[in-house]
Amino acid sequence: MQAISVDLWFDDNAEEAVSFYTSIFNDSKVSSVTRYGKNMPGPEGSVMYIEFELEGQRFGAVNGGPHFTFNPAISLVVCRDTQEGIDELWGKLSAVPEAEQCGWLRDKFGLSWQIVPSRMGEFLQDKDPDSADRAMQAMLGMKKIDIEALEKATAG
Repeated sequence: MQAISVDLWFDDNAEEAVSFYTSIFNDSKVSSVTRYGKNMPGPEGSVMYIEFELEGQRFGAVNGGPHFTFNPAISLVVCRDTQEGIDELWGKLSAVPEAEQCGWLRDKFGLSWQIVPSRMGEFLQDKDPDSADRAMQAMLGMKKIDIEALEKATAG
């Protein structure tokens, strides 16, 4: 079991969100579902909590009501080796185009994601400070990350 995992708070659509997420990511599954019982704060029989995995990482989703919503202060980072991998995931997750910037997007449930190349650290932490700065400037002008553009910027 992971020592630290992420729980996501939904109003009443955790089951829909988990179904959506597990349909997108490889090695994903629902591990368990807990339902509200009699004399509990949610409708009896409705989903209270779902434990699930995305690419082998454990998450939880709770239907906790409208008290809290997602904001971009927290995002889930997903690394992909290829532009095709970035493009595919971006196309499936992005639902709020005005929220897109520098590889960040927001999905239809309001959750923020960063879809980045596995080599992102190489671009932004290049030993040549001018190269790293060019990569940063290129990234700041992007919505979805373009690996080829980052390679060109890094090379000068």
